[in-house]
Amino acid sequence: MEIEKEHIYITPTEFENLNDAPFSGDEENGVSEERKTEINGNWIPATSITEAKINAKAKRRLRKNSSRDSGRGDSVSENGETLKIGVVPTSPKGKLLDRRSRSGKGRGLPKKGGAGGKGVWGTPGQVYDVEEVDIKDPNYDDDQENCVYETVVLPLDERAFEKTLTPIIQEYFEHGDTNEVSEMLKNLNLGEMKYSVPVLAVSLALEGKASHREMTSKLISDLCGTVVSKTDVEKSFDRLLKELPELVLDSPRAPQLVGQFIARAVGDGILSSTYIDGYKGTVDCVQARAALDRATVLLSMSKGGKRIDSVWGAGGGQQSVKHLVKEIDMLLKEYLLSGDVLEAERCLQELEVPHFHHELVYEAIVLVLESTGEKTFKMILDLLKTLWKSSVITVDQMKRGYERVYCEIPDINLDVPHSYSVLERFVEECFQAGIISKPLRDLCPSRGRKRFVSEGDGGRLKLESY
Repeated sequence: MEIEKEHIYITPTEFENLNDAPFSGDEENGVSEERKTEINGNWIPATSITEAKINAKAKRRLRKNSSRDSGRGDSVSENGETLKIGVVPTSPKGKLLDRRSRSGKGRGLPKKGGAGGKGVWGTPGQVYDVEEVDIKDPNYDDDQENCVYETVVLPLDERAFEKTLTPIIQEYFEHGDTNEVSEMLKNLNLGEMKYSVPVLAVSLALEGKASHREMTSKLISDLCGTVVSKTDVEKSFDRLLKELPELVLDSPRAPQLVGQFIARAVGDGILSSTYIDGYKGTVDCVQARAALDRATVLLSMSKGGKRIDSVWGAGGGQQSVKHLVKEIDMLLKEYLLSGDVLEAERCLQELEVPHFHHELVYEAIVLVLESTGEKTFKMILDLLKTLWKSSVITVDQMKRGYERVYCEIPDINLDVPHSYSVLERFVEECFQAGIISKPLRDLCPSRGRKRFVSEGDGGRLKLESY
């Protein structure tokens, strides 16, 4: 039996698409003649189709490799073989080092003309215009252009209020600028806690010095009308009177001090003059009654509610030198009358002038030189010894006071003839008590006794240096 050969027919156009593989030499010419015969006959055997597919696939692979490896130092020989120069592009290392486009497109220029990449805001020198609102934008809102944005600050609660304002007031005690405190408080949303500002300031001042209380009175006066109102001030003093039993535990003098704050507020005009009258007969608390009585006495002494500037006194460097000298002179005279060393020490500390303590040393020694009895001598010695041991008077201030006396002893001797001998004795006692050092004792001036050379020298005096 004869088996008929199966034939697959294909059009000439399909055959051209399949026949892409190149051939060289006589083999290529022979195949071309055979194909022409097959094309003219309009039929192709199955073996020829398989060969065409293989050739087309090889051709596509060759084209793909040639486009990818172009410009990488590769060259093609005359026989069609590719010569590799440098790193093999198809290797993993070659792919990592290659920064060209994988698609083979582009000229190797930076993306977006150098305006792209991380942290880049555009090309150098580019100026952005204000973006105009597009009215045709579906998200456009007519009220968008008239909208005003403001920062909303939440009101402070009681815990956050004390935590925020305490450092502000303590810092104010250092610089004393009420305008700075006012600006800082305006930036805060105090809400209903405005009346607590004077309460916190007074509570902190009760534990401080007299100068702090004076600064607190000025602060409340300056804040009234800008940060707090007169109603808030009255409300704050009402709360202080109610909290006096608790304030007394930390500050035993709280009733008297609060009374002075009330009197000063009335004198400054930030508290009504009828404020105290509203409490008559309605106060059961002993401390509150003592505070109101103190305020009433101070107002009666100020002649009809006149501004009370000296209720706290002028503390520290705000006092004049003449005033400080007068205060120290009165302090020494009261001490000589009472003999209370602790009271004298407390009064000296309340002056808040540690840089001026040399004046007390100077005045005390002058009192010893001008006195005629031993009582003043011993009392002044005990006072200086106590102030030295308690470190109220420093080494520098003690030394400066003695040096002032040493410099002025010639003038003092004109009024007090025996001042040299009294000074030598007092300085020696102070050295024995440990108040002064030996170099300071040796600086004490001494005046020698006038002696004649001899009775036969005609009364000539022997020259001696003092």
